[in-house]
Amino acid sequence: MLDSTVWWVLTGAAVAVELATGTFYLLMLAIGLAAGALAAHTGGSVPAQLVAAAIVGGGAVTGLYLQRRGRPAAQDAASNRDVNLDVGETVQVEAWQPDGTAVVRYRGANWTVVAAPGSGHDRGAHRVREVVGSRLVVEKI
Repeated sequence: MLDSTVWWVLTGAAVAVELATGTFYLLMLAIGLAAGALAAHTGGSVPAQLVAAAIVGGGAVTGLYLQRRGRPAAQDAASNRDVNLDVGETVQVEAWQPDGTAVVRYRGANWTVVAAPGSGHDRGAHRVREVVGSRLVVEKI
């Protein structure tokens, strides 16, 4: 069997395992294996093929790691407007109870609201900052 055939079989296996597991890093290693196959096609020796696969695959993994490390951390789903459409909506608080909660009418139902940390217990319009269970965490507008 040709060296390039072995490299291509390994590349296909890495892609198949990546599709089954969803690890994007394995796809980067598959790119390195493809580089080894291309080195075999050009007539490179086995050590040259291994070096090409290691440099390209390792570089791709390192590049992906550095790119992902530079991104900000994912926002919590409870306060993420893309996940929870209640975040950012406005509710009207008429009165606060002694335990620090209030009941508001929102989307046709009664909801319990609590003030966000650092937000006072004032009456009036409030914006939903996050949803925790069945409670709305609000801040004064």
